[in-house]
Amino acid sequence: MSDEHAVRTPSHETGTGLDDTAPPPWADGVTETEAPTAPDPATPDAPVPPALAAPDPVTPAPRPRRRGPGAFTLLVLPGLFILITVAGFLALTGGFDDLGPGEGAPQDAAGGVNATYGPWLRKSADACTVVTPSVLAAQIDQLTGWSNVSASGPGAQGIAAFTAADWKTWGKDDDGNGLSSPTDPADAIMALGRQDCSLAAKVTGLRTDGTVNGDLVDLTLAAYAVGTDAVRKAGAVPAGAKTYLTEVKALFPKYTAFDKEDPPAGGVRADAILAPPVTTLTITSPYGSRQHPLTGVTKLHTGVDFGAPQGAQVSAARAGTVVFAAMTTAYGNRVVVDHGAIEGKRLQTTYSHLSAIEVTVGQSVQTGTPLGRVGSTGLSTGPHLHFEVIYDGYYADPQPWLALG
Repeated sequence: MSDEHAVRTPSHETGTGLDDTAPPPWADGVTETEAPTAPDPATPDAPVPPALAAPDPVTPAPRPRRRGPGAFTLLVLPGLFILITVAGFLALTGGFDDLGPGEGAPQDAAGGVNATYGPWLRKSADACTVVTPSVLAAQIDQLTGWSNVSASGPGAQGIAAFTAADWKTWGKDDDGNGLSSPTDPADAIMALGRQDCSLAAKVTGLRTDGTVNGDLVDLTLAAYAVGTDAVRKAGAVPAGAKTYLTEVKALFPKYTAFDKEDPPAGGVRADAILAPPVTTLTITSPYGSRQHPLTGVTKLHTGVDFGAPQGAQVSAARAGTVVFAAMTTAYGNRVVVDHGAIEGKRLQTTYSHLSAIEVTVGQSVQTGTPLGRVGSTGLSTGPHLHFEVIYDGYYADPQPWLALG
């Protein structure tokens, strides 16, 4: 089954292939309860039958005795007044502070969102390095404005607008209340994180093998909107996902307070310096925007090109595990090494256009372990090594990591 959704944006791609139905936006799963209606006032006394009327029109009828307040006035009305007053207070203030997650909970500084959502956003984003709490929060804002009842069509429910089919794949009882439901905000936030991280893993694989190019967050959001198949075919963010991407990214600054720390600033720790991947570090094309010499397209050059002779040894810049080693269309023979976490963020290095690969996926390597040989495979104009540093899912300039800049 194709992993594209032809009708809905976003697509809500599932882990076993996308739901091919057109997932509608969000449903109104909650109906308002009508306010209690006050009892009708006491029925007036019935008119006096003619047989009991005063027989002598000249003689004045006795004045009726004035009655005191009845039981309804003394007992029911005060209670009803108190009930209405309390209901009005709750409606205006949002409820008591100890109500927990929901409309009555205290507000967080990040976008005025319910403060109890913060820990769930952070926990959900911990599942992968690409997705952050602010990304999840911005998605939810764009989808439903944080409303469990916002809807423009049937089928989707909760703040993250999950369809029943998608919920079967991603939904769990994450808050342990005995019920897995898309209308439970905690469950919905965690499910969205699982879905996004699955998409992030897919687009990371596509970018690793050179099938697509671009920022991993952008690619993940695009895959959410139109499916990974559309991203794969476009080789980047497809045109059909750009409106959604623009709207979500515009909301990022509103929710940065939910993030544990700021995005990578490019600083490099002394113990994270990489060893040279080739003997001579002659830079023929630096990191940054450039016009590709073959395609003519101007875009980010995601690494550094080191000029080196055909067949020169290429070595691991740091100890780690080989996570990719194969031929690709654009990068030619390519090796990717995962070096684990540096200050809590994943560090990877890549080695492309090799004439030969000398390692296998899953192999552990040390600094200086031979990975392959310099070549000109893929989209290349001559023998060189295209070397990349990927830190926390973002391309980084390799020169500072190699103590060259």
